Amino acid sequence: MGTGGCADYVSGVEGTIRASAAGKVILLGEHSVVYGRPAIAAPLSGLRATVTLTPHPGPLHIQAPAVGIDAPLPDLPSDQPLARIILLTAEHYRFSPPRAVLRIESQIPVASGLGSGAAVSTAIVRALAAWYGVRPEPGQVSALVYEVEKIYHGTPSGIDNTVIAYEQPVYFVRGRSPEPFSPRFPLPLLIADSGVSSPTREVVGDLRRRWETDPTHYAALFDRIAAEVEAARRAIEAGDPPELGMRMNRNHELLREIGVSSPVLDRLVEAARRAGALGAKLSGAGWGGNVIALVDPLAAEEIERALREAGARNVWRTDVGTGVSKTGRVADHG
Repeated sequence: MGTGGCADYVSGVEGTIRASAAGKVILLGEHSVVYGRPAIAAPLSGLRATVTLTPHPGPLHIQAPAVGIDAPLPDLPSDQPLARIILLTAEHYRFSPPRAVLRIESQIPVASGLGSGAAVSTAIVRALAAWYGVRPEPGQVSALVYEVEKIYHGTPSGIDNTVIAYEQPVYFVRGRSPEPFSPRFPLPLLIADSGVSSPTREVVGDLRRRWETDPTHYAALFDRIAAEVEAARRAIEAGDPPELGMRMNRNHELLREIGVSSPVLDRLVEAARRAGALGAKLSGAGWGGNVIALVDPLAAEEIERALREAGARNVWRTDVGTGVSKTGRVADHG
């Protein structure tokens, strides 16, 4: 695989470094991907996490207002996710954490299935590498971020760190190299935030317990999801939006069968479909989080209105495609 969205940056330590990473959306295949089946995911270039490193005389100081952290690195437990990715990156590149303030800001809602944790970790790796003049390969970034995904999710599939580190759409099977793909047509999506947090670790753990109780039943459901993913990939490559929408709809019904949907998600899916969406489904772990709808751009406004009336807290419009991570020096300090 190529370098995807890995950006150019200026090396050195004199100035402030800013790096960002996109969120992600799973188009089809969540949950079953943990059990060896395929999934399709893509970056959301319009929703990003940004990390800024500014020179500071003391030890690395972390500011993450969204999660209430404002503390020097030594004051955080080594297994705290932000501390962990910093320490892993420093160890990997064999340098000490810089004397700087590391500030994290993100447009990506937390616990909503859009890859917030992986995006923050990726932006941190990119910023630290740029500080020391290193150009990280996406595969290296992905491997580092995956270690922190274990803290967030317990048994992650690896799809979040892969699609975000490479910043391009991928067909993903756990244990194999991700395969990038380019849609033959734009994929206009509406992403509707249910307003309910999606506790990924709990949802994944609950499903694993049920799978352990009845592996044959769940294996059959996972195989049916895999068939929808394969058909969706063919639809994307053939330029057939209605077919893709149908596969998304079927994927959602299977996610309901495996027990990861919820009344609020089903209500949003139904509202999108009734308003004219080509397809709609939950995206991410489930129980809360987001619904995605594939839309005709001419109908997007009406579908967005229907989603809001059905209770969506926020609705974002985006086109799935290849993004470019933004990394660069924004100021100099003597």
